Amino acid sequence: MNHEFYMELALQNARAMKGQTDPNPIVGSVIVNENRIVGIGTHLKAGEPHAEIHALRMAGEKAKGGTIYVTLEPCSHHGRTGPCAEAIVKAGLKKVVIATLDPNPVVAGNGVKILEDAGIEVITGVCEEESRQMNEVFNKFIVEKTPFITMKSGSTLDGKIATHTNSSKWITSEEARQDVHKLRSENMAILVGVNTVIHDDPELTARIPNGRNPIRLVLDSSLRIPLESKVVTDQKAETWVFTSEKHDPEKRVKLEDMGVSVFVTSGAKTVNLQDVVAILGEKLVSSVFIEGGGTVNGAFLQAGLIDKIVLYMAPKLVGGKNAPTFLEGDGVAEMSDAIDLADTTITPIGKDFKIVGYPVYTKA
Repeated sequence: MNHEFYMELALQNARAMKGQTDPNPIVGSVIVNENRIVGIGTHLKAGEPHAEIHALRMAGEKAKGGTIYVTLEPCSHHGRTGPCAEAIVKAGLKKVVIATLDPNPVVAGNGVKILEDAGIEVITGVCEEESRQMNEVFNKFIVEKTPFITMKSGSTLDGKIATHTNSSKWITSEEARQDVHKLRSENMAILVGVNTVIHDDPELTARIPNGRNPIRLVLDSSLRIPLESKVVTDQKAETWVFTSEKHDPEKRVKLEDMGVSVFVTSGAKTVNLQDVVAILGEKLVSSVFIEGGGTVNGAFLQAGLIDKIVLYMAPKLVGGKNAPTFLEGDGVAEMSDAIDLADTTITPIGKDFKIVGYPVYTKA
């Protein structure tokens, strides 16, 4: 039996649900009996049945004696839904093929143990890397209880995000901008600094069919955010503002009266980023998409809080020492201290290039 073929089908179905299941993982499942697919399932939303349950319901009696393919180890604990491992045993399946074990400490091999104790053959590691990459958000959040943070920027070849007069529309192509809206809908929250709100008055929504709008996060140390800004008034998504101890108490009351959530961090004059990350974790926000300017980007990178970088680079040159770049701040002192990107990919998109990589924080 071609295990990779059926697992790829399960992975394909799971990927289609990206952005719907947070803070749960995206999971796909396929049941095969006598070389025929008899059940297919995906996890649709947190709190609803898992992928294996959907596949088992579709297969019915045809599941007995068959093989189930699942992209993540079947759960073994009672949460908002029952243990999938026990449901598989009850259905009479003879073989379970798993892409990757569950990093959740509550599961972590216990699902496999339930299956093997029941005499079911278990095969693991089929399309393992694809499954792990697909659930990079969940894999971090379930272990560290803090969000997976992606920094996105669009720049010219010389790293500029605007001209010296702050002209910035548009650096990248329509195709690149559509891709950004897709990524927005796949993340639970989108983060900017207050200067972006003041200068651009953005909506920070995902303008794609059936896309969800992320929670809008604004870093604002003294609550300079205009009360008439779209993120305050349009009601298209929740808006959370993170501020410092030097914030304006009267402005805070006004914002909260307008439905904005305000969180005061321990920073005396600036927002404490570690507090922001901790609060988001407590609020079960598993993924954050940063679309800030160079100051916000530089602060998060310097703090070692960026997990992934997505850079859309347009084949344009702007020049100008006063034109802003997508990474500001002091930066590193020595080239030997530069942050490397691992697993980097470069993909053409429209007239631009999409560069994706993962920062490696191993140097001083």
